[in-house]
Amino acid sequence: MRCMGRWSDGRLGMTWLIHCLRCMREKICVESAIAALRRWGLAGGMIHTMLFERKKRRITRLLLVEDEPLVAFDAEHLLIAEHYEVIATVDRVARAVAIIGDGRAIDLVLVDVELADGSGVDVARAAAGRGIPVLFVTANCPAEASALAVGCLVKPFAQRDLLAAIRAIEATLDGAAPRRLPSGFRLFAQAGLSEPDAA
Repeated sequence: MRCMGRWSDGRLGMTWLIHCLRCMREKICVESAIAALRRWGLAGGMIHTMLFERKKRRITRLLLVEDEPLVAFDAEHLLIAEHYEVIATVDRVARAVAIIGDGRAIDLVLVDVELADGSGVDVARAAAGRGIPVLFVTANCPAEASALAVGCLVKPFAQRDLLAAIRAIEATLDGAAPRRLPSGFRLFAQAGLSEPDAA
């Protein structure tokens, strides 16, 4: 398919630039669009970055603490499919606290409150002690949630809401306002993001 733009025009305003990028993104006469952008000195690494690279994420490594097997399975597979690295998926407070304490790099802990061997609040306290943000993913958000976590997502949740909650937390950590908050999600002030305790 040929592009309807006139690449030999020699004038490049914002409209032409947007048209070139749209043609490349939609795979319409990519060669012609790249040739035009090269003529104007705009091709190369900048174009590749604009079109194909995602913004570098601040949150990539996640610890998932959930004792409902199906919820844990679904969440882990969703997060992996979305290019997050799930450090571990555990169902016990003791195991989660041990992973947090062993010094692994963790960007966010997703934790249920009611676990088989105790409360996810204890996991949140351990994470807060290391300066790791926590997202409670639970049917009942605990009263002390705002002091320990950056947010709370109410179960049951849609997969898109979990991803949107993580993006909202990431935006907040970057100092920006989230675009939108998903259904059933509460974002707290920068609670739980203090400096790690001196060990």
